[in-house]
Amino acid sequence: MLTKDLLRVSRAGGGYHPQFSIREDRPLAARVIGVYQGHVGEARHELDAALEELERAADDFKLVRGFAKLLDREATFETRAAIDPERARRATFAAAESVGIVTTAERGQALTAAADRLDTTPETVERSLYADLEEREILAAFDSPWNPEALCAQYDLSLAQTVLFDATELRVRSADPKALVSAVKRLRLMYEIRNTDASPGSAAGALSDREVIVTGPDSLFRRTRRYGTRFARLLRTITKAGEWELSATIDDRGTDRELRLTHDDLRMPGTEPVVEIEYDSAVEADFAARFESLDLDWELVREPEPLATGSRVMIPDFAFDWKHGTRDVADGDSRAGKTVSSRAFRVFFEIMGFWTPEYVEKKLDQIHGLEDVELLVAVDESLGVGEDLEARDARAIPYSGTVGLADVRDALREYEDRLNDEQAAALPDELIPEPDTITLATLAADHGVSETAIENTVFPEHERVGRTLVRPTVLDALASEIEPGMELSTAEDRLDEHGIDDASAVLSRLGYRIEWKGLSGGDVREK
Repeated sequence: MLTKDLLRVSRAGGGYHPQFSIREDRPLAARVIGVYQGHVGEARHELDAALEELERAADDFKLVRGFAKLLDREATFETRAAIDPERARRATFAAAESVGIVTTAERGQALTAAADRLDTTPETVERSLYADLEEREILAAFDSPWNPEALCAQYDLSLAQTVLFDATELRVRSADPKALVSAVKRLRLMYEIRNTDASPGSAAGALSDREVIVTGPDSLFRRTRRYGTRFARLLRTITKAGEWELSATIDDRGTDRELRLTHDDLRMPGTEPVVEIEYDSAVEADFAARFESLDLDWELVREPEPLATGSRVMIPDFAFDWKHGTRDVADGDSRAGKTVSSRAFRVFFEIMGFWTPEYVEKKLDQIHGLEDVELLVAVDESLGVGEDLEARDARAIPYSGTVGLADVRDALREYEDRLNDEQAAALPDELIPEPDTITLATLAADHGVSETAIENTVFPEHERVGRTLVRPTVLDALASEIEPGMELSTAEDRLDEHGIDDASAVLSRLGYRIEWKGLSGGDVREK
């Protein structure tokens, strides 16, 4: 990004058009790169003088300064002095007090006295005195990541980013809307999604018919550079999509102007998009971390698929996918006809935190427009919209500070009970597994159900021992193979030969207990 004093824009026709580089600017870009390369080992003021000379010869000094601004970030400057400058100044100033400098000769006497104290020469002291001033820093190294063409591309991107500092609203269509929305949410920008009248293209990479509208800081409280910087950082992700179009409202010193850009305007210089924030808020990040630490029958999904709500689209913060079994869902565009595919049972989850009243109302309207989805909403108690959510068939989970895991767990348990009942009802009354031994977990996975759903099934040819189903013939064989006094490790080997890893439950069924010998093992004893 550039500083605002380096902006080059045209306001012709009432619009707002960044003055991007053209092919004829590449030789100038090459000369600026050459200036930096040619001044390695020299002081910054000499580099600045060479750049100023180049500015005077160029048609647009702002373009030279823009190139230099980008290249300066790739340069390494350092202070080079035989004596630490602060130490040299202390010694010289102390000597100057005793001499009383008025003439050049007296200045030389002070430098000589300081050199005597520092055991060096007056010339060394003089060179070290102000070596730490910025203008005297030495260009120690320079390695440009761009050739002239790439530098022009980086300049264009940086110029567009700087323009977006003053944006109040962005409207974007992209060939990769999912990546765009993901970046918007991670950058903690407020947004909504609308279906447009445009038809989605059939070719790969065609623009989506959904428009992402990102609201700027003026719609919230006040303009902040931090918020404008997030707009600018979002542009990197936008340009990575290949095909895209953007329009923005720019606050040009109190006058609203329209900015329009497409993939034809900006050539991505090849750097990866940067999104430094993983979640919309600390509340979401905290909830995700705590939920993932639990061993539940639900998988947490970040930023699931968009949900249609009238003419707009809503993307919930999370979804919970049931780990056992699938259900049929409709996929595809409604105008092209829907296809049916299988997917885990899904419960969507939205966290409503500190939003403006207008944004809350907009979100409530979106929730009201949702159909045929299961939705949980954690709502900050300060918003006072719990009853409105309940009226819109969304289960409200109030929270203050952090979302309570127990509350979410209780809400999900209601779905679990229903799903387990449905799965149990779909199973036959009796099951006869083929293996002689099989765990309930394995059998449940084979049938695509949870362990809870299969627990009450009758197994006429097996006995349930702990969480394992074992044929009686196997238990009879084990009864003859395991003896009192046998080491536990030997007994476990016998059990393992029959495919049993729940030693405690099976040994107890056979009438044995374990007599432990420290942490190293134990012996099998009769009860």
